[in-house]
Amino acid sequence: MSSSKNEQQMRLRLAQEAARVLIESGSRDFAMAKRKAAEHLSAHDTRNLPTNIEIEQALAEYQRLFRSDDQPQTLKKLREIAYDAMQFFADFKPRLVGPVLTGTADTNTAVNLHVYSDTYETVSVLLLNNNIPFENQDKRLRIAQDNYIQYPCIVFFAEQQKIEVVVFSNKQHGIKPLSPVDGKPMQRADLADLEILLNEAE
Repeated sequence: MSSSKNEQQMRLRLAQEAARVLIESGSRDFAMAKRKAAEHLSAHDTRNLPTNIEIEQALAEYQRLFRSDDQPQTLKKLREIAYDAMQFFADFKPRLVGPVLTGTADTNTAVNLHVYSDTYETVSVLLLNNNIPFENQDKRLRIAQDNYIQYPCIVFFAEQQKIEVVVFSNKQHGIKPLSPVDGKPMQRADLADLEILLNEAE
C-alpha cells in the first residue's frame, strides 16, 4: 500500500477519533480533539492531522450511523431550550450559534447564544433578578484571520442543560466571529429563524 494511501487512511481515522472525543466531551475544541486523537492513535506526524471541516464531517457521519435513533430528538430538545432562553433574553437581540444551530449537537453540547447590550452588567442583572445562579467566564472568539478577542460570557443551567451566553456591546452588532469549523463568519439565528427550524422538525 502506498504511503499516500496510508496517510489518507490515518487522516480519516484521526478525524473519526477526534469526532468521538468531541461527542464525549461536549466541547468543540478542535485543537484539543486533534491532540487527543493523535495521542490515542500514536500518530505524531502533523502532516496527517485532519482539518476541522473533516472532523465535523466525521462527527455528522458518526451521528448518522450510530445516533440516528436519539440524536434528532436530542437536537430538537436543545433547540427548544435555546428558544426559551432566547425569549428570556429577548431585550438583548439574542442569536443562536454553534452545534445546536448547525445540527451536530449531542447530549453533552452546550447551547451557545450571542446577546447585545450596552453593558455586561445589564444582562447579568436579569439573571440575578430571576434568582438564576450563573458563573462569569470569558470566551475567546476569532474575529479575523489572526485576531482573537476575549468576550464576557455568562454560563448557567436550564433544565439541567448548560447555556453559554457571550455578551457583545451594542456597537459590535456588525461583528461576526469566525466559525472554528470553516473559518467563515458564524451562522447565527434569531428567534424567527429558530422557530422555522423547530417547525420543520415537527
